This record gives sequence, C-alpha cells and structure tokens, in this order.
Amino acid sequence: MADSYHAHLPALHPARPRRDPGRGAGRGGTAFAATGALRATGGDDEELEYEAMLSAADASLRLLAADPGAPRRRVVLAADMPEAAITEDADLGGPAAVRVDGSVPYKRLASAHVDDAGAEEGIARAVADPDAGHQDDHDLMWYAVQELKYLVE
Repeated sequence: MADSYHAHLPALHPARPRRDPGRGAGRGGTAFAATGALRATGGDDEELEYEAMLSAADASLRLLAADPGAPRRRVVLAADMPEAAITEDADLGGPAAVRVDGSVPYKRLASAHVDDAGAEEGIARAVADPDAGHQDDHDLMWYAVQELKYLVE
C-alpha cells in the first residue's frame, strides 16, 4: 500500500475551486489512482497514472450524463491525498478505483485536466454511451492549480 496517492477525481465543468486554501475543493467519493490492483496489470508509474486519469475521465462522462446542463467537457481534478483518506476498491469501477473519504481540501489539488472546447461535440456523443471507453480522439488539457480560475471566467 502507498503512503500517499495521486488521486484523479472526476468532476464537472466548470471546476469551481474555492480560493480559500482552508476550505474544500471538492467532495470525496469515487476517484482513481495507481492502486496495487492497477500496478499488477503492469506498466511504469507514468503509464499507470495516465490510466488512472483516463478512468476518471470516463467516470466524468457518467457525471455529464446525469447533468444535461453541464458543458460537454470532461474534467479530472488531480489531488495528492494521504493514505488514510483513500480506500482501494475495484468494485467501484475497475482496478484503479478508490474511495476518497471526506472532502478534498483545495491545498491538496495538484492540477486539473479538462477537454478543450473543440471536443464538446465528440464528448456529447460519448455521453450518450459512457461505457464506450476512453475518448482517445480527445486529449485532456493540463492546467496548474493557479490556472483553474480561468476555466470559470
């Protein structure tokens, strides 16, 4: 088991982080990480983290399906979480699935990964079938935490 996890949390756009670092950036729940079960499938750390991020992006399709008013862009928030806040649970959504207990403090966010606006049409099609798998035609754009405010402006 790891001392900490780089957890990938599916989210909706716009990701509205609170600017007060003492407050929560998001709720806990299902997230994805390079778990022991995922590591057993093989690959180096970078490949495993990428697979965890793609699993979170797939989960964000299900969030979009439940919220027809949300912009059709996948959002994944990456957070560095302590081991005590994470429970590995493949039953939640595959070998990378974990449960995040409690809220995710803003200070734990490491980055965000968001579809470019040009991906909205393809993502809208994927929302109709969220179990279709990774949307390989669309790369998620990387944003530093301090850039998140630009996603909501």
